[in-house]
Amino acid sequence: MEAIKRIHHITAIVGDPNENLRFYRDVLGLRLVKQTVNFDDPGVYHLYFADNDATPGTVITFFPWSNDNHGRKGSGQVGRIAFRVPKGNLSFWKERLRTQDIEMETTRLFGKETIEFDDIHGLELAIVEGEEASDVDQILGFHGAVLLSGNPEGTKELLTGQMGLKPIDIEDRNHHFETTGAEKHHIITAIPPQPAGRFGIGTVHHIAWSVPDKDTLKEWQAVLREEGYGVTVVKDRSYFESIYLGEKGNVVFEFATDGPGFDLDEDMESLGSSLKLPEQYEHRRPEYEKSLPELDI
Repeated sequence: MEAIKRIHHITAIVGDPNENLRFYRDVLGLRLVKQTVNFDDPGVYHLYFADNDATPGTVITFFPWSNDNHGRKGSGQVGRIAFRVPKGNLSFWKERLRTQDIEMETTRLFGKETIEFDDIHGLELAIVEGEEASDVDQILGFHGAVLLSGNPEGTKELLTGQMGLKPIDIEDRNHHFETTGAEKHHIITAIPPQPAGRFGIGTVHHIAWSVPDKDTLKEWQAVLREEGYGVTVVKDRSYFESIYLGEKGNVVFEFATDGPGFDLDEDMESLGSSLKLPEQYEHRRPEYEKSLPELDI
């Protein structure tokens, strides 16, 4: 199999949808590119944010829960999510976060200067500079993520043995890898394992890996099943098709196709401007429009 080249998207559980919208749109400057529902729990929004073109590898998505069911961060989850900005932009982002009264810490988590902070619902985030400079102060996409594996060696086996990520040498007790594509997304598996986490507000549900098309997706499904992983059937998520599995460290992995894309049911200029429902839920539109909170678009 050809190596996985990049992250496709990362999906987290958060709180109030308008607080989520204001943080990622107004503070981080990402674009709301899709408002739909959780296809497995359609009474809940599924909100997608990305760069202006909704490029795979820039997409972060959210299930906003309107309750007080906060999660517990721990093994079996994705931990801190890092965004990449142009070289020379860290001072801009430090000042931007400071003016928003967001607490931050400067570390070297990703082997270089890293700004660590949390979003409004306690989701752990970071900002790291890329290698190329730009006079545009904006998030380019993901830099990478931390995996809170319950079995770091088992996770490493999948990442490097089947998925083709490359170990990189960083003086740290954690394991560091990067994808082989142009994005060179950085993945850290934290050592030692933490106590088991519990999904809820402020935690990541899954990380999705990009594959080019459905034929490749089915090849991955077959390969992973041969390796003994419990892999789902191919699921139609309208904007991509995907499979899911729990890897050996219990982190939920998704493999998702790059197409057909987020402009399937609305043009690029109006992405995210209205509620879009898959065909199987369209007959319930009046119910969802009444029950879902109105978004401050």
